Amino acid sequence: MLSPGQRQELAEALVAELDKTRSAITAYEEMTAPVSPENAIGRVSRMDAIQNKSVAEAALRQARSKLDALETMEKRLDDPELGICVKCKQPIPLKRVILMPQSPYCVHCAS
Repeated sequence: MLSPGQRQELAEALVAELDKTRSAITAYEEMTAPVSPENAIGRVSRMDAIQNKSVAEAALRQARSKLDALETMEKRLDDPELGICVKCKQPIPLKRVILMPQSPYCVHCAS
């Protein structure tokens, strides 16, 4: 169970991570725009652009998933069970909760 001070520290870290993730999503969305044939210098550069777009799409999916998990955690800030592993019911160290606020598991159960 987290103390009020720890909850405040977590809330601040969560807001920062939400902002960072939203910025990343915006950047990835720009990078996943369709690859125009007119922009290609040659076949190889177009293939590189398509490959880069594919990598950006995967990163975008991952960032959106992380954002969903962070928003869920944000809703749980007042939950008395916050900071307790959902699997083993043991306290999760504060540093882990701050480092990975989207994870409801302790290090042991997450691996």
